[in-house]
Amino acid sequence: MVPHGLKPTLMHILFRVFPLRLLLLLSVVLLLTLNVFSFYGLYTNKFYFLKFDNYIFPLLTIVHFVYLSAIWSKVKENSIPDIPMRNMEYALYFIYMVYIFKFLESIYKLTTYRDFENDIIPDTFIPIGIALAVFHFLLLTVTLLTIIYRKERIGSYHFEDLHDHTDHW
Repeated sequence: MVPHGLKPTLMHILFRVFPLRLLLLLSVVLLLTLNVFSFYGLYTNKFYFLKFDNYIFPLLTIVHFVYLSAIWSKVKENSIPDIPMRNMEYALYFIYMVYIFKFLESIYKLTTYRDFENDIIPDTFIPIGIALAVFHFLLLTVTLLTIIYRKERIGSYHFEDLHDHTDHW
């Protein structure tokens, strides 16, 4: 029996299961994997490097990589969040919506399998489609956990405090 004041919350349990190192590693692996698969054509089983649309997701993930680096450095230095980190996180909120779109797009592609039964669909359509949907869902989850981790362990953004810690000439 756990005393009333020491009852572990869901966040404490999640932080034990997914420590920061694991969250960062999962984020990097998922981002790199999804960057490669952003060039993959699920319906054709080919990679397309000459389509401009395929470069949008990898370019947006650069902000995510920088944010992960900022989180890691803040934890290592035991410092408070700063204005550039706040701005990156706000950009990551927009990018998170793109991640939601990519997840929904992968689900949509999986549901259109029956529409193309008369066409030649590669045998890899279902396994890779399911894997992509799972990867996108995991990216959504890990990104959300990383943002919550930042708020819980590094601190929230207090605008008055942030201005007190900046160097004024």
